[in-house]
Amino acid sequence: MQNKNNLDLFEDVEINDTSGHIQKQINQLTKDLIKYNHFYHDKNQSLISDEEYDQLFRKLQNLETKHPEFKRKDSPTNIVGGQVLTEFTQEHHIIPMLSLNNIFSDMNEKNEELKYKELIQFNKRICDSLNTSNVTYLACPKYDGVAISLLYEKGILIKALTRGDGFTGENVTENIKTVKNIPKLLSEKTPPKLLEVRGEILIFKDDFSKLNTQQNEHGIKQFANPRNLASGSLRQLDSNITANRPLHFFAYSIAQNSKDIEFKTFHEQLQYLKKLNFDISDYCQLAHNLPELIHYYESILHKRNNLAFGIDGVVYKVDKITNQEELGYVMRAPRFAIAHKFPAEEIESQILDIIVQVGRTGALTPVAKIKPVFVGGVMVSNATLHNQDEIQRKDIRISDYVTVRRAGDVIPEVVKVNLNKRSSHAKAFTMPQTCPVCNSHLIKEEGEIIIRCSAGLYCDAQKKQTISHFTSKLAINISGLGEKIVNQLVDSNLIHTPADIYTLTFEKLEPLERFGKKKADNLIKAINKSKITTLARLIYALGIRHVGEATAKDLALNFGSLDKLINAPINELLEIHDIGEVVATSIVDFFSEKHNLQIIEKLEHLGLTYTKTNLSSKYHQNISNKTFVLTGTLVDYSREEAKAIIEEYGGKVTNSVSKNTDYVVAGFEAGSKFDKANELGITIINEAQFKNLLK
Repeated sequence: MQNKNNLDLFEDVEINDTSGHIQKQINQLTKDLIKYNHFYHDKNQSLISDEEYDQLFRKLQNLETKHPEFKRKDSPTNIVGGQVLTEFTQEHHIIPMLSLNNIFSDMNEKNEELKYKELIQFNKRICDSLNTSNVTYLACPKYDGVAISLLYEKGILIKALTRGDGFTGENVTENIKTVKNIPKLLSEKTPPKLLEVRGEILIFKDDFSKLNTQQNEHGIKQFANPRNLASGSLRQLDSNITANRPLHFFAYSIAQNSKDIEFKTFHEQLQYLKKLNFDISDYCQLAHNLPELIHYYESILHKRNNLAFGIDGVVYKVDKITNQEELGYVMRAPRFAIAHKFPAEEIESQILDIIVQVGRTGALTPVAKIKPVFVGGVMVSNATLHNQDEIQRKDIRISDYVTVRRAGDVIPEVVKVNLNKRSSHAKAFTMPQTCPVCNSHLIKEEGEIIIRCSAGLYCDAQKKQTISHFTSKLAINISGLGEKIVNQLVDSNLIHTPADIYTLTFEKLEPLERFGKKKADNLIKAINKSKITTLARLIYALGIRHVGEATAKDLALNFGSLDKLINAPINELLEIHDIGEVVATSIVDFFSEKHNLQIIEKLEHLGLTYTKTNLSSKYHQNISNKTFVLTGTLVDYSREEAKAIIEEYGGKVTNSVSKNTDYVVAGFEAGSKFDKANELGITIINEAQFKNLLK
């Protein structure tokens, strides 16, 4: 991943920039941030650093502010957390669990006004809004954990919800009850009728290290980082697993309370929670002015690595409750609070070697093997170099001393070289000429910096993703052979390429964990059924880069057989509508790799066949230019298969019946579409008549 730290977030969009370009920017930023949110909140994975995410987020905010007409309804600026998992009961938060806006400081800047520009602006906004020259804040560490809400009625813990999407969370009450330092009964003779406590679930650094040591001793994969482990522990369907994890809770606010208790300040709330035996950070303190805010930030930043738990910044919250109420909220965050994020951590180490890793999509990434160093809360021995262009731009060589940066739980990166320490033995690095995993030839598309392996069907590094795509619903469509089963079969050394699927037997599957006779038998039947497919599905299943479902249908219609497509020259591919040079080159590259052809030959040898298109008549007199609607259940075709056949012969499939519909194909238990067709006088045919129509 390229470093985006030089983005100027406050740079104005050029005046002569077209509205179309701005809309594209907003759309792309929205899509990227939604993806990053999904991986972070729902899969406990960080694709980019917190710093990079915040920069992109704020760039989107700025564009949306200037051009609200292009803001999308699904914009991450409207969203707080991730998706709500379906394994747990979903419940609405009475008071939404909003996230905080972020500010940053450039700690390399010597001018203090420039260094703390954003903090100064935040404080000025607060003071101006409250018409005062000074405001008291409560400052606390920003925990790097998982937000949770605890609801107590008459002193009894009755419910615990995750943040979820900020408005609806997952009910994880049974798991929360296993966290040892969370009070199940409040320690008061007359507890409040209602109290909602919010805080953070996290795992201390020492406990995390001990767990990973145990994992290592038992030959089990180690956990990535404390935050992901805490999040995953809360989402365990078996609360016994949660109970065995060293989870710890820090309370940081009261979201709501009954009228039998009242607070004038936020500081009073925290002291009350401490009285009830909730753990409150000892590092929280009042700050009465801007200099004290700055002093607090620098103090906690200095202590950061020595704390028992992970933090990624500090939080300032206006202390007086009436002031908080006066300041109010924006759509996704309170106006009275802000998170002051820490800069990414950097440390120097030496590059021992540079290797090349091949990702699941075939992308080659150079990785520096460095002398192990402790940075960002973990011991680091690898750092990404992104690509050959980055290596050349930064002039990175083997044996160099380099600055390594780590932010959040993203893989560390090499930032710069210390040229003063460069040895005369420093060795330049160049990318390999063939794939380091399978020795296939490499491709680099025009305008791209990424180099990829061309052997999509063969390369071991890509096999799990390649096989999962091959078996997916829109491709060969093998029911019961999803991603988890594919991973299991690959890990069990039973399959290595898509062709190996057709060598599986009942005897190989039945002994596997979570299989048994019925599941093994059903999967073998599904595999055998998949041997008869359409050319379009097969082309799509091969996973050729840039060839999606629609392009696969166009290729099937224009070439009629896989052999003709394999041997098609690039100029012939370019004659097809919507296929440009990038797509055509990708197709030629794919079929020029002998390993891919060997897999295709093996598939055919093992019985995979497809319906060939009669090119003497791409026009099918009964199908071409006709509009079909499918309803009910067909016996010999799935809905997708029937649709693919119709489209292969030049027909069109729609979801609703209208006067423009030519045929309604009705299977068993046909529904309202059948009635609508009768009402409009549309021709209705059954499956047998549909087969005759195809002839």
